Amino acid sequence: MDRILFGDNQFFGVNHMSEEKARAQSMKFKDTAAIMKVIDVAYSEGIKTFMCTTHDRIGEVTDIVRDNPDRYNNFTFYPGMPYAHKYANAVGELGIMGTLKKFAPGSIISTVIRGAMAGITQDAYELMKMLVDAEMQRFQGTRTPVVFLQNVVTDLLLGFNMREMFRAFHDYVQQKYEAEAGFFSMNMPMLVDVLHGEGIENPIVCSNINKIGFRMCGGIEKYIDTLKTKQFRPIAMSVYASGAIPPEEAIKWVCELPKLEAIVFGASSRRNIVGTRDLVEKYWRFDN
Repeated sequence: MDRILFGDNQFFGVNHMSEEKARAQSMKFKDTAAIMKVIDVAYSEGIKTFMCTTHDRIGEVTDIVRDNPDRYNNFTFYPGMPYAHKYANAVGELGIMGTLKKFAPGSIISTVIRGAMAGITQDAYELMKMLVDAEMQRFQGTRTPVVFLQNVVTDLLLGFNMREMFRAFHDYVQQKYEAEAGFFSMNMPMLVDVLHGEGIENPIVCSNINKIGFRMCGGIEKYIDTLKTKQFRPIAMSVYASGAIPPEEAIKWVCELPKLEAIVFGASSRRNIVGTRDLVEKYWRFDN
């Protein structure tokens, strides 16, 4: 796994501190060319892995990468799914059947049958497989060594104690797509224990990790204890706490944590991309 991963929040108007900044970012990246311009900057600066949601616009990005294999020969996607807002909006606009027709891979009839069977038998495993297949369709022909379950679903499953679904997702992604499963969560300590309980060894977990405890359920101390005592592969996101921590202070603190595998960040300018990359290279300790 690369130590520095590039995220996509800035492209789709996600800012946890400022709605005004979120709207401005959304307008700035209203076309795919603007998104690709920033991705190309990150790629040219040595950041080869793009951690992204399955937002509709990502399909346009994968098309460009797939159609230019020489240009993006080392480009890697870490898709995170599902993009819940997409499905919620589609059901509101198109209804359930219309949503199936829009997003489902393969023949509509077979998909409807699978969906109907899932509803009749309450087979959550079958529904999970259908959604994963739908989301992964756009990544065909690209490199996707890790496939993530988004935190909106991860933490919902935690809340409902549906622990077996984590194992099912892990096994399906591994068997069908020859990829490792990753998990986003706002409660890393609880999730790591649950994943171990399901027999998932050394899991990949991406969570908020920052100096002020921003969106870290359970608090910094519990996170640090989990990092020190549990066997897993942590990825830190929101290291800047949406701009609340000065960059050098934020990166220095997170790079001193034990067992850290990678840091994911979003940026929209060469200056900020290069600045974060240089800080990580300055403070990352190989023996942490």
